[in-house]
Amino acid sequence: MDVEGAHAAIQLPEGSWWDWDVVAWDGGQLRLAAGHDLAYHHGLELVFGDPVFVSCPSAFHDPVFRAPSPDELLKVTRQLGGERPVVVAFEADAGGPEPVSCLIAAERLRMVQGTVLRYWREDAGPEQRFAPWVRSRQQ
Repeated sequence: MDVEGAHAAIQLPEGSWWDWDVVAWDGGQLRLAAGHDLAYHHGLELVFGDPVFVSCPSAFHDPVFRAPSPDELLKVTRQLGGERPVVVAFEADAGGPEPVSCLIAAERLRMVQGTVLRYWREDAGPEQRFAPWVRSRQQ
């Protein structure tokens, strides 16, 4: 599901999205994964296309998404020389004594729901998705 003009608090689909981590980040894409326990799989991905500003830890818990403040929007606009279509803000537990404030600005945001395995399974069907670091034994 594509998220348009995400300057408001994004709404996650129903589910247990407590555990989060950065599952992939390359020049054109930041992919955050979520689930109730990331040891074996995750069930939700926030895929930021062409991220231009990222301030969040590589792993965190229980994020509370909210609309970015006027100051946060101004910070992104000043640092990047203009507005961005997607600006997502949230507070999360990163293991410290206080929640950390996070901010991500990008050109696009897409939510992808479905099981993504974090380990290889020989009996997985052709439609099964795997985390980027999982390799089949045939490779």
